[in-house]
Amino acid sequence: MATEQDFRIEHDSMGEVRVPAHAKWRAQTQRAVENFPISGTPIERELIGALAAIKGPPPR
Repeated sequence: MATEQDFRIEHDSMGEVRVPAHAKWRAQTQRAVENFPISGTPIERELIGALAAIKGPPPR
């Protein structure tokens, strides 16, 4: 059973949210974790490559 020491309170524009004490994220990420459950399905390599191409530095 979780205790109050297992969580910390973070604040954002929507108010307070409880975040696990060990988490390296803050309020907005915690809201996403709660609202968008993770499927457990890994991301395909092709998608990772496409994201890297879009977000990476422009070619020289």
